[in-house]
Amino acid sequence: MTTMYGIANCDTIKKAKKWLEQHNIAFTFHDYKKLGADAEVLAQAIDASSLDTVVNKRGTTYRKLSDEQKANITPENATELLIEHSSMIKRPIIKSENGIIVGFNESQYKEFFNIV
Repeated sequence: MTTMYGIANCDTIKKAKKWLEQHNIAFTFHDYKKLGADAEVLAQAIDASSLDTVVNKRGTTYRKLSDEQKANITPENATELLIEHSSMIKRPIIKSENGIIVGFNESQYKEFFNIV
């Protein structure tokens, strides 16, 4: 089963949902704002991609962190910070039997879901 992790009102989430639906890929949606972020999934996402990919440095939540907080984000402590500030998580994170992927990019999705 495929699970999409994110925030419901995010435009990128809406695009990714539409793409999955257009390609008849069944999925469940895990809303960080209602259900919280999952530490295990975040750790897997960091391992599968990178810390820089999973941490959304373009958002206001990240920009509001102090320079010291920003400098001290490591793969070891990032999960705790991302759970506390779920808006800082790059969206969406997709987890399926194929693995885990972060963000939305059509060509990456086609490859990830083996769509020709």
